[in-house]
Amino acid sequence: MAALPFNAAPMTRHWLSQYPEGVAHDVSPDRYRSLSSLLEESFKQHAKLPVSVCMERWMSYGELDTHSAALGAWLQARGLPPGERVAIMLPNVPQFLVAMAAVVRAGYTVVNINPLYTARELEHQLRDSGARAIIILENFAHTLQEVIDQTALEHVVVSSLGDMLGFWYGRWISFAVRHLARMVPAYKLPLEGTQGKRTIVSLRHALAQGASLHLRPSQDGPDSVAFLQYTGGTTGLSKGAVLTHRNIIAATLQAEAWFSPALQRVGDLRKVNGIAALPLYHIFALTLSLLCIRWGAHMTLIPNPRDIPKFVETLKRRPFHLLPAVNTLFNALLQNPQFRQIDFSQLAMSQAGGMAASEGTARQWQAVTGCPMIEGWGMSETCAIGTNNPVNATAFSGTIGLPLPGIDIAIKDDEGRSLALGETGEICIKGPNVMRGYYNQPEETARAFTPDGFMRTGDLGIMDERGYTRIVDRKKDMILVSGFNVFPSELENVISLCPGVLECAAIGVADDKQGEAVKVFVVRTDPSLREEDVARFCQENLTGYKRPRHIEFRDELPKTNVGKILRRALRQPTAH
Repeated sequence: MAALPFNAAPMTRHWLSQYPEGVAHDVSPDRYRSLSSLLEESFKQHAKLPVSVCMERWMSYGELDTHSAALGAWLQARGLPPGERVAIMLPNVPQFLVAMAAVVRAGYTVVNINPLYTARELEHQLRDSGARAIIILENFAHTLQEVIDQTALEHVVVSSLGDMLGFWYGRWISFAVRHLARMVPAYKLPLEGTQGKRTIVSLRHALAQGASLHLRPSQDGPDSVAFLQYTGGTTGLSKGAVLTHRNIIAATLQAEAWFSPALQRVGDLRKVNGIAALPLYHIFALTLSLLCIRWGAHMTLIPNPRDIPKFVETLKRRPFHLLPAVNTLFNALLQNPQFRQIDFSQLAMSQAGGMAASEGTARQWQAVTGCPMIEGWGMSETCAIGTNNPVNATAFSGTIGLPLPGIDIAIKDDEGRSLALGETGEICIKGPNVMRGYYNQPEETARAFTPDGFMRTGDLGIMDERGYTRIVDRKKDMILVSGFNVFPSELENVISLCPGVLECAAIGVADDKQGEAVKVFVVRTDPSLREEDVARFCQENLTGYKRPRHIEFRDELPKTNVGKILRRALRQPTAH
């Protein structure tokens, strides 16, 4: 796939005058040949320092170096060619950092997968990416079992929750999860052997074997593919954003340039404790985790942020400095009475992203913590980097802020012409962090870019004379649930397969907790079809955040003259 040309400065960056003191106007992603170089530099410089703490068990940079080298060597010994896709289906546990670093260092491409995916969603992503290996937590192996024979997978590494939590404690955690909490559904993937031509082993086995092997240095360069980061598709199927090593390095350095000033009062950035509650498979958390590694800082890994009481107990244990979250998570923490008892004196940055931040939540957050909520904006296609409010802001601005170093933002019309300041149009972005395109989707890639190389985001916005941008609407029909993109076409394709459904349409409706919730309108062929039936079908075929909260039956749906369903009309309360 040919890379689109990148012009560093095709326009006047009038927003640079608004940058806080000390923030660079640009970054140099070519200082590293590949992400492997960045990781290995940090591993060696910070070998004795902690990189993560999870359930009060610590892992050092040196241990991450050793474990990822062993797992990477094991993958190479399977005969996988350079650039091969390796899927990772893990929550926020130390194994994720090990797996991600191993795949990158071995010269392969990471395919991040949501562990809560249904079999249908998992099958599509594995088939579309062509992944030939997967590293998965045993809690989700039953889902893989359903689809594995329809994929190209040849190598499966199965991890238990306690694998990297110490010998005795780790084994106790794994036992408790399996036999007491019963959180590991039965599956049939025989370990330590082969199933036909397929190798299926435990993570412990792979690490033990890999420890005696030599990791061959990656030959990746700046334009090699580091990640296939899947995002929603207009066709109803998710598509992989092709993120190169240069893209990822640029995003990490852009984040470093922007956020470092906020943490200077910590003194030594290696002492920063960043809270990793957002899922690491999501681009927002992934990019911030790489930033922490770049600093030599450590992350507090939160495997289940939905358990707010346990999350709050973890926050109480030691000072924390960086807390990235989506609006719904900020809200959930504020509703917990114990949260207000935490010492927030060391909290230097509360970074909001993934979904629109609400002014009410922002005001309450600042009142409780004394730390303003700083809102930013980005996409999977831009490595989560795009715009951000200055980190020295003292109050919530209601905008998505300024373009970060090295980024150009233009407001354009449908023909790709740039509009004047103050005019509403599509927010378009150009920069070294912007994806190369969509994997094996040349038509989608062509539609995503303007003739002058800006990527269309689908968000409608206005930029003011200072360079601050405000989102006013979404051009696409995408629904944003707790920071996750939900595309109506995917839901409609799935729900249309439910017995008794003639046709359906999905929209987003305002929701106090999630920002938006999914509402589905259904026309029945079977009058006996109930809401519970549709909800049960969705539970079996859609990840939790994609499932409709509201189901409404209609005799017919509003349509254009050519029969296209008018979602816009369905958003109007009086439309019938």
